[in-house]
Amino acid sequence: MKAADKKREKEQRVVEEMIRLYCRKNHAEYDSKSGQMCPSCQELSDYAKLRSEKCPFMEKKTFCSNCKVHCYKPEMREKIRQVMRFSGPRMLLYHPALAVWHVVCSVREKKKQK
Repeated sequence: MKAADKKREKEQRVVEEMIRLYCRKNHAEYDSKSGQMCPSCQELSDYAKLRSEKCPFMEKKTFCSNCKVHCYKPEMREKIRQVMRFSGPRMLLYHPALAVWHVVCSVREKKKQK
């Protein structure tokens, strides 16, 4: 497996967990027994995964927030922003290893860009 594929897989996992956390805390349709997200959040998760799969910059960037090209449709971009604003701070409680990894990678990437 190439490094870009590993990075893509991990990024997809982080985004999916953030969307899952958002759905669990904000939508009554979330099924806690199966972990199934509501249709709206599942659509966002699938869309984010699709965008990540098609990203030509994966080898050079860490996360979509650090990318110069934003390929999300405006409505989906706004939805993912809401999810990130809500879930970002809470990830330390629910998925601490992923949260720390995300912060370290983001800070490192911002330093490279300067």
